[in-house]
Amino acid sequence: MSAAQLRNRSKPDHKKKILVVEDDRTLRETLRYNLVAEGFEVLVASDGGEGLVRARQGNPDVIVLDLMLPSLSGVEVCKALRRDGSIVPVIMLTARDAEIDRVSGLESGADDYVTKPFSPRELVLRIKNLLRLTEKSPDGVKIIEAGPFRLDTVRHQATVDGQALNITATEFKLLCLLASRPGEVQPRETLLRDVWGYEPTLDTRTVDTTMQRLRAKLGQAAHHLETVRGVGYRLTDLNA
Repeated sequence: MSAAQLRNRSKPDHKKKILVVEDDRTLRETLRYNLVAEGFEVLVASDGGEGLVRARQGNPDVIVLDLMLPSLSGVEVCKALRRDGSIVPVIMLTARDAEIDRVSGLESGADDYVTKPFSPRELVLRIKNLLRLTEKSPDGVKIIEAGPFRLDTVRHQATVDGQALNITATEFKLLCLLASRPGEVQPRETLLRDVWGYEPTLDTRTVDTTMQRLRAKLGQAAHHLETVRGVGYRLTDLNA
């Protein structure tokens, strides 16, 4: 999904489309039922290969992607979408609670993860949180400028030194928050609440891994994102 397509999703009468890629038929149908009940349009796929095709052709607003899939793993699917330039939000599902599984999902480009077993209500909440990240600002045109960064919160466009950045909705919100509070240290717990919309009980590796991904996309401007050891992050050296 391109940035232009993502912007078009902001029409009030648009029925948000969720793609569920899950090989467990019972869980897949349970998620479909609950998401339809919440007013979403739902696409489904039972393996990674089919999921990748539907993600590319179906133009979903959010993808719910199982980590362990036949054909292609969830990590492989997510990496392929990010190589395509897709910025559609991805929630990774995993049956294992090991940290390496959560981190591998986030490193592949996922925006969030849910560990099985989980309640459909929890997943719906996380989907809605991600959808809010892609909505237009209600205040009209709002530009955030900080050092080399220029962020258009209506068009969801970000540039650094005039060059367009291809970043996900979560990465964009994270950069916007830091740029709107230049020089101020933002604890990981604050970022988790203000960007992801969660209380600070989730593993903060979510924040660290997303920040690592964002830095990799900023090139030489990555040094502006400073780690404050044991606390969090801040945007600094903006006059350099």
